[in-house]
Amino acid sequence: MTDIGIGIVGGGYMGKAHAVAYAAVGGVFETALRPRLEMVCATSEQSAERYRKAFGFARSTDDWRVLVNDPNIQAIIIASPQETHRPIAEAAFALGKSVFCEKPLSATLDESRAMVAAAKTAGSINMVGFNYIRTPASQYARQLVADGRIGEITWFRGEHTEDFYADPKTPPSWRTKGDANGTMGDLAPHMINAARALIGPISALCALVETVHEDRSGITVTNDDQAQMMCRFDNGAQGHLFFSRIATGRKMGYAYEIHGTKGAIRFDQEDQNAIHLYTMEGPEAERGFRKILTGPVHPDYLPFCQGPGHGTGYQDQIIIEARDFLRAIYENRNIWPTFAEGMEVNRIVAAAMDSSRKMAWVNVADY
Repeated sequence: MTDIGIGIVGGGYMGKAHAVAYAAVGGVFETALRPRLEMVCATSEQSAERYRKAFGFARSTDDWRVLVNDPNIQAIIIASPQETHRPIAEAAFALGKSVFCEKPLSATLDESRAMVAAAKTAGSINMVGFNYIRTPASQYARQLVADGRIGEITWFRGEHTEDFYADPKTPPSWRTKGDANGTMGDLAPHMINAARALIGPISALCALVETVHEDRSGITVTNDDQAQMMCRFDNGAQGHLFFSRIATGRKMGYAYEIHGTKGAIRFDQEDQNAIHLYTMEGPEAERGFRKILTGPVHPDYLPFCQGPGHGTGYQDQIIIEARDFLRAIYENRNIWPTFAEGMEVNRIVAAAMDSSRKMAWVNVADY
């Protein structure tokens, strides 16, 4: 068993999630590499020290450069705002360190390309944080599709909808400023990643991106509230994706439906421990969607619980991510989703934004 020094840039919501994950992953998955929480970085010395005490790090700093250059840190988790991702990752790669970066990979497609190039030049392990696709149910859905259980895929519908800005009176925040912080930068990447993981690459799309509540407390909102797009996948399947932060009543609406020539699959993250499967088998009178509760026979469920139907939660998805990242480092091979996947998701976002401006279909390969 070998330990590995972990440094986390960012101590907020996702910084805490990753700190908890790396404190737990060794015991949950009995990993060959055992994480050591070396240092956490925040925007001030006071907040960094507070995170250090709360999360169990050995040290803290308010300068990400100090963290990246520390010789006791071999792997770096970037959980800071997206405009900071590129310089941190490039500095870490220059030192040959492994990097896990939260989504979106960066604020722009060009920055994403630069980060992918830096990772390739350094030959370093890299991974991007698409955690929702790692639920046991969604992993199982990927298996069903790959195994041909529902036949040739003909159609996909996906959404990532929440309602934290549904009320027009909700005051503005950092989320209402900057293109990368709108729904297309915040929620859309998760469902675009799901569509690519479940169905495959998207070749063409037609999108509509809009700001519904343009003013909040007298301050102009400068990014988008909701968006939708029709798309065509490389395999010929049609698709429709919808993203919204103003979807009243939706709390975690990461949901999808897949139609095939032999069956169909439905999933909703608000019921994340179940998947609904329809297969064209048996008497017509007995056909219908059946609810399958995840359990020890499904991917990455057993390490958390031996009881079928008892379920896993949000934090467990982050622990699975940590296991994958540690495995990639230990085996010295990149494991999906890498920075390249993050870049491809950003390519779809860029194409959708341009499509909306042009009010026209666009080819993804042009971006």
